[in-house]
Formats: sequence, structure tokens, C-alpha cells
Amino acid sequence: MRNLTQAEATARAAAVSNISYDVELDLTHGEVWYWSTTVVRFTATGAPGLFLELDCLTMVDASLDGGSRPVLEGNRISLEGLTGEHEVKVVARCGYTRSGEGLHRFVDPADGDVYVYANAFLDDAQRFFACFDQPDLKAPIRLTVTAPYGDMVRSNARGELDGSRYVFATTPPISTYMLSLAAGPWYGVSRWHDGIEMGVWCRASLEPHLDAAELLRVTADCFDQQQLVFGSRYPFGDSYDQVFVPEFNAGAMENPGMVTLNDESFIYRSRTTAGARRLRAQVIAHEMAHMWFGNLVTMRWWDGIWLNESFAEFMGLQTIDEGSLFSGAWADFCLGRKAWGYRADQLPTTHPVAGQVADNRTALLNFDGISYAKGASVLRQLVAFVGQDAFFAGLRTYLAKHAYGNTDLADLLIELEAASGRDLGSWAKAWFETSGVATLRPRWDDSGLVVVQDSDHLRDHVVEIGLYDDDGSQIRLRERIPLVISGTETRVPGATPADLVILNDRDLTFAKLRFDDRSRETVLTGLARVQDPLARALCWGALWDATRDGELAAREHVRAVLAAIAAEEDPSLAETLLGQAHTAAAYYAPVDEQVGLLAQLASFNWAAATVHPGSDLQLVRARAAVQTTTDVAHLEGLLRGTDIPEGLVVDNELRWLVVRRAAALGHLDGADIDRELLADRTATGQLHAEAARASLPDPAEKRRTWDHLVAGEVTNAQARAIGGGFWQHGQDELLRPYADSYVDAVPQLWERLTPVLAASLTTRLFPSTLVDQEVHTLTGRLLEQHDLPAGARRIVSEQHDDLRRALHAQQSASD
Repeated sequence: MRNLTQAEATARAAAVSNISYDVELDLTHGEVWYWSTTVVRFTATGAPGLFLELDCLTMVDASLDGGSRPVLEGNRISLEGLTGEHEVKVVARCGYTRSGEGLHRFVDPADGDVYVYANAFLDDAQRFFACFDQPDLKAPIRLTVTAPYGDMVRSNARGELDGSRYVFATTPPISTYMLSLAAGPWYGVSRWHDGIEMGVWCRASLEPHLDAAELLRVTADCFDQQQLVFGSRYPFGDSYDQVFVPEFNAGAMENPGMVTLNDESFIYRSRTTAGARRLRAQVIAHEMAHMWFGNLVTMRWWDGIWLNESFAEFMGLQTIDEGSLFSGAWADFCLGRKAWGYRADQLPTTHPVAGQVADNRTALLNFDGISYAKGASVLRQLVAFVGQDAFFAGLRTYLAKHAYGNTDLADLLIELEAASGRDLGSWAKAWFETSGVATLRPRWDDSGLVVVQDSDHLRDHVVEIGLYDDDGSQIRLRERIPLVISGTETRVPGATPADLVILNDRDLTFAKLRFDDRSRETVLTGLARVQDPLARALCWGALWDATRDGELAAREHVRAVLAAIAAEEDPSLAETLLGQAHTAAAYYAPVDEQVGLLAQLASFNWAAATVHPGSDLQLVRARAAVQTTTDVAHLEGLLRGTDIPEGLVVDNELRWLVVRRAAALGHLDGADIDRELLADRTATGQLHAEAARASLPDPAEKRRTWDHLVAGEVTNAQARAIGGGFWQHGQDELLRPYADSYVDAVPQLWERLTPVLAASLTTRLFPSTLVDQEVHTLTGRLLEQHDLPAGARRIVSEQHDDLRRALHAQQSASD
């Protein structure tokens, strides 16, 4: 499929206007293909650069104004030279996919039922109808779907069954990437709230696990909060469906009126934690925020991704924090998602929040920790800079002014400047148009406290300096000092020495933190006595950043986690901390310390799994114990039911975790895994079984798995699961030959596969567990290949940099 460049999109936007679509899909022709008929009406200006896009099996017929037949070359139908009003009709046979792109077809192994759903993102609308496939050519779309008898079909607007056809109301003007549908024997529950009919849907086999009451309650809470904050009603009619779909490429997709979500991630077949349910609520709020930011008002081109994702990330957190059933969202973000943003902004592939995007393929790779986590943090800093009232007043004016249109950064700044009375030009340039993260360090001198900003791009930071005192039983906040950090050094007026100094208390800015010597000792030995969860999260994040930067030895990081994690009652925070401690021990510690640190973690986790029977924390610690242990006796006891801590239930998901770990240790074989699958013949069970087989320390199984993945005959869900099982810590000698194989395989993946699947496999097949100079040099040679595709180069470069960072941390801890 030919890649669309920004220059081509700009030219086409000048060449066409007044677009509308009638799209008819007939899904009754078997397992491979379906009919797609599109009627496109538009006004052409005579400007050059006009073409439709269609990526199909065969274009059967096409006509321009009922006469001449346009020609399809590759994925483009040229309409060059047209002026005035025109109509193009295109009839095509289009192919179902298993890649989550276009129209994805899935057969549920639990019951044989067939499900189809559309994913038009980013430029995949053209896979199922002919269109001008770019975000700033919005148009009303009228969809008709003929589905097999008995199927339920949902789409962006309300639909009615007319014989065997579902006829949907015409949408308001939307971008092509927002059109979606879901067809199959879906099970659903709906209710009305404030004039909106809300529905949640899943596969029939997942009906017992659809927590409809909670999902609808959270959805209603989010509507109440967001309609209040945005100052306007939900802009896409009176229906709002959320469909949980299989083998989805992302967590969720914000199609107006019909959000699609990953059922593997958000339909819980087994017991889960309040932290996981809070994350699901945040995703619901995130996608709902897109109804305003992204759908009602859309970026002109993909360099405005942040206008969609940063705002939705920020509003997802803000909504859950202020208006729903869950608390602790910002502390969880501070320790988890924000670390993703810090990592992305330190990679050689970093980019500004509002950076340049040359084409669709580049845009696909920019849906990363910068566009989401950093962008949300920058918006939090913007709120601190202009004030919350002015911020939301500006947003409400912006949304009303540009409803159903397209915008860029300048349009937003105009309204925020008007509402706040502040000139945001230099602020926006520093925060939105430059890359890189600052490190803030405290320094005490005879005159008091100085904040040192270490960064290639100095920015102003509106922060609060937290001064905490240790009274022996608790570490209490003494005061917070408001401050604007500017330039390389900023003096803190009125600050006096404290046991703990936090330079970004309340987490108002995006910057890594360091401690003075006294604060560092307090954090390493007494963090459990800090009462504020967000303050603790900031300290934990600072320790993690210092470990990754080689400024804190992994052994010190692990020791701090084991000493203070008991203070964390939030299961998500505890899970993140245990995961970071495991990574520190396995990758950042010197090789001669790794076995001891991992054993220490495993011993701690098993002991902790007996505490608080039946609690979320027990479940988190049991999972961590399984993932870190090398003691197969413990695993065998869980599988046989002879050694299960009181209150712990070994249900489907926990059992598969045990099976995967036991298989990686060589305690189970393929026959054992097959027996486990017989008891769980579901789509999720199959993924777990494939991952377990990939983890076996068996040369023949490794070779079979590798060849299967490199052949690319897998879905993205399989690539994630199997690739995640293949590379196992402790299997170095068995896996080392595949580092060479990786270098040979990557260019071939990008020649044969779709960009989404090629990217997934390039990431998952990287030799991430082989942390040594030989692999670093080998993968570096791959980056020297001049013809390496840009997407592959970016992913390999990022993984290569992670490997460099781990080697640096190991060396620093050894010196």
C-alpha cells in the first residue's frame, strides 16, 4: 500500500471539498472476501493532486458520473483534472484480515462463532471502502451492512434492520479513520442515562465475564463529568456503544458512537485487582474524551497527534480522579505511564510533542510515550501555568469554535491566550516544539536551596517544592513553596534544610528528579513513613530514573523496594514497583549479583503472598512470586493445589502464569501444556499455550517458534504472546544464536508484512534478555544498513539504546 505523505495530503485538501460517502458492505460471501460498494460525492477545485484510495483484492467496477471508468493503480484511483461537482461509484472485492487492520475476521475457538469488526485507523479505511483517506477531509458517511442471518451489527450511528440489511443513520462529518462496525452474535447490555443509550458488547462466549453493571456505571459517571467540564453535550447523537473485540492491535479506539476495546485486556475472565479496574475506567474515560478531542475537533494532519492523545490521556486521568468510583489515578500515572514518557524522551528517536510528521508511516510510530504520557504531563504543567479555570474556559471556546472541523496548535493557543490573558508563544515553543527531558537537582549552599536544571533545552517549570520532616514515626509535609524554575539555576526563597526535599511535589511538571544526600538516605531507608501516596510515587519514580541512568546501583533499588513496598496499598503501584525491582535485578545489576538479587526478590514475594489473604495485594504478590521464582516445587504446589496460600484462588489466568513459568524452567513439556489447553479452549487459552510452548528451554521448540514468527503467519495478538514467551532470562546459551538470526530477519519482515505486524515482530524478536556487549555490537551493525526501513530503524534503535543503558548501569554498579 502506497504511503501518503503530508505534502500529498495538503495538495489533495486543496483539490476537493463537500465530500460525502454512501458505503455498502455485503459480508455474506464466505471466509475470504466481501463486497464493498462506495458512492463518493464531492466538489473538485481543479487543483492538482486529487485521487481516491482503495486497498482491495479486486476493483470490479468503477464509474465517474455514470460514465468513464477510473483506473486503480496500486491503492490509488486518479481523479486528476476535475472541476465542479462529481460522483464516483466503486465496486470491489475486499479481503478480511487477521492483522487488526481494515475488516478483521475472527472465529471464536470456544464455540465456532464468527465475528467481524472494522478498524480504520490510521489509514486503513481504504481497506474496506474507497475514500480520501486523511484526517482533514471530513465527511458525512451513510453505512449499509448486509450480514449473515442472526448477526448483530453496530456502527457509529443508530441502525435499523431492513430485511437482511442494517441501514445506519448518516454520521456528522467525521474523518475516514473513525468509521467502524462490528458484526456477529454479540452479547450486549444497554441502559439509558441522561438521554444517551449506552451499550456494552462482547463475544457470546465471554458473556459470563462481562461486568456490565460496573462498565455502564463508570461510563455514566464519565459522561456526567466530561459534559460538565467541556461545557457541551456529547456530540454524536443519543447512542454510545463500547464493543470489546478480539485480537485488537491497541488498547482501544475512539470511533464516534462505537468505541472498540481490546477484550483480552479488559474483559476479566479471572479475578483481577481494583488497580486493573481503575485502568479500565481510565481507558473508558480516555476514549470518551476523544468524542470532543479528536472526533468533534480533529487535527489537520498527524503532526497534531498530541491534540488527540495528550488531551485524552490527561482527561482520562482527570475524569477518573474527580468524577468516578476510583482514586489514586495520578499516583499510578506518576509511577507507571510517566516512566514510559521519560524513557521515550531519552531515546535517540525522541521527538517534540508537536513535531513534524512526514507521512503516515512516521505517524504510526509516533503513538508513543511522548504523544501520550509526556503530552499529558505537559498539559498538567500548562494548567499550572495558566490556571485551571482559564485552561478549561479556553478549551470550551476552542471546542465550540471548531466543532466538526480540523485544527492545529495555533488554533488552541489563540483560545488559551484569550482565556488566560497570557502570551503562550515562547512557552509553547519550549514545551511543545522541543524534545528531551530535564533533570532537576537540589543543591544546598550557604544561602539556602538552589534548583539546578540539567537539560539541552531549558524550560520554565511551575512547581511546588515539598519540604518534609521525619519525626521518627512519620515523614510529614512541613510546607510547599511555589516556584518557577527558570534557566540553569533557581534559588528557592525561604527554604530551610529538611529530611526530604521533593522538587516537583504534587507532580506538576515533566522532569526527572534527584535528591540531596540527606533526602536520598531518607528515601532509601524510610520511604514507607511518607504518608502521601503521590509524594511516595514521585520518590519511587526518582529512584527508578536514577537506576536506569546508572546513578543508583540496582542492589540499592531492590533493597529500597523490599524495605518500603509494604506501605503501598494500591495494587497497581505495588505491581509496578515489583516489576521495576525485577528488571533492576535481571538487567541493570552486574552479572555476578543478578542470581542473588532475583532469589532475594522471589523469597520476599513468596512470603508476601501469604499476607492479607484474599486481598488484591496478595494476588499481585503471588503473581510476582511466580514470575521471579526458580523453585519449581512452589509452582508444582500451586498447580496441584497442595501448597496454595490461604485466600489465594488459582483461577484461569493465575494458573496459566504458573504454567508459563514452569515451562520456562523446563518443569513442564509440550504434552503438559496441551493438557492445560484442553481445560481452557478459548482464544485467551490458546495464546497462553502458545506463549508457554515458546518459553520451553528446548532447542527444537525454539526453532519451530522462531520460524513460525519470522514467517509472519501470525496475528498481532499471537506476535505479542509468542514473542513475549520466546526470550527468557536464564536461557542465554540456547537463545544466543537467534541474535544473529534477528539481524537477518528484520529487513525481510518489513518487505513482506504490514507495517503494524512488522513493527510488532521487530519489537518482540529483539534479543532483549542477552545483555552483553556482543549483542549490542551485533544489533548496532543492523542500524548501519543504509536500506533498513525507517520503521525498523526506529524500533531497533530504541531497543539498542535500552541495551546500552543496561550495560552502562551494570558497569556503573561494578565500579
